[in-house]
Amino acid sequence: MNALDRLELLSPEAPVTEAEAAVRIRGLTRSFGGPRVLDDLNLDLATGSFTALLGRSGSGKSTLLRTLAGLDTAPEGVVTVPARRAVVFQEPRLLPWKRVWRNVALGLRVPDSQARAREALAELGLAHRLDAWPLTLSGGEAQRVALARALVREPELMLLDEPFAALDALTRLRMQALVSELWQAHRLTVLLVTHDVDEALLLADRAVVLRDGQIAADIAIPLDRPRRHGDREFIRLRQRLLGELGVDETGAER
Repeated sequence: MNALDRLELLSPEAPVTEAEAAVRIRGLTRSFGGPRVLDDLNLDLATGSFTALLGRSGSGKSTLLRTLAGLDTAPEGVVTVPARRAVVFQEPRLLPWKRVWRNVALGLRVPDSQARAREALAELGLAHRLDAWPLTLSGGEAQRVALARALVREPELMLLDEPFAALDALTRLRMQALVSELWQAHRLTVLLVTHDVDEALLLADRAVVLRDGQIAADIAIPLDRPRRHGDREFIRLRQRLLGELGVDETGAER
């Protein structure tokens, strides 16, 4: 059975039992005085899974991520998430008056916070920037510090809100590879919000497309790693995801 055959068997995503789920959402509804941003949404994320969340602007992606992070309330519905969560945003959001290690250890209430920060920075290749000031960092270094700040909390759920969107193309590829390595090493449950179909296919094993606050598509990505843009299955999946997003290969609307 080839990957495309498996795709048809695995899409939509097989149900996740309550014991297997790191995240369980039932009937999540959210509005801000107008049309519903999230509309009776149901979604499970299996423990240790890597899911990409895609959709056009206004589809509800950021609202869902903020709800899972505890940054937005869920007035209607039930949301079950792990106690240990961490978020990485598009901007690193580092405090310029604190050295790198203090940014990583921000909010940690443990006696060995500096040692923990040093260990996390070393894993991301930044041990030599321990005492640097944030304003001396490159864009890629600053985002790696933001990842270290998330990782040092030993999260069970990592929420990534377009963390590479502001980076140049080469740095973005390096960061994508780094996140893939971290996920495989730590087996975190990861939810990545992205507008980039190729990024979703490179990193995730499942793509969920939101449209008008509801799940429009739930597609398994059964591709072997490492993944390559030119592989036939990769191209077929890209076309399918672009179709679900209502655009073609050039980005033009269909």
